[in-house]
Amino acid sequence: MNGEQHDTNRPEYAGAPPPRESYGVPVNRPVARKSPALATTLSLFPGLGQIYVGYYQQGFIHAAIVATTITILAGGAGIFTPLLGVSLAFFWLFNLIDANRRALHFNRIADGFGGEEVPDDIALPGARGSVLGGTILAAMGLLIFLDLNFGISLEWLEDWWPLALVGMGVWMILKARRKD
Repeated sequence: MNGEQHDTNRPEYAGAPPPRESYGVPVNRPVARKSPALATTLSLFPGLGQIYVGYYQQGFIHAAIVATTITILAGGAGIFTPLLGVSLAFFWLFNLIDANRRALHFNRIADGFGGEEVPDDIALPGARGSVLGGTILAAMGLLIFLDLNFGISLEWLEDWWPLALVGMGVWMILKARRKD
């Protein structure tokens, strides 16, 4: 084009004119921003603000912590009631602040402010699985399946469920030691 002739005998042209040069400006689509106010408001239900920003695992962990604490308090925590009550209030407020902070960091990174040091625990969410989460879901599904289809009672869980917490704690310790 532009007054230049092209050699139509060359196989790449095969009788057709060569493709034109692109003069368009490459378009960088902006990453959708996350509203810190909405993230905070959604976190009135613990974990939902983190899920909104994209931190699914963190959100479900927050929801599980609050649900477990409320369940323990509802069942009668004895001398631990004040400790769990204050811890629940603290964690609930922390959850609100954390969702807001994560949305702000998400927006700064999305806007290209790469000079900011982002804490390790707040890196942009990735699409990765969780061995622990997958194991827990599979075990829960298996237990419910056995109860529904084969009549295997789940009453034993009432006394033995704390061992699941012990197992998760040991797994987390081992995982942390492998990193070091």
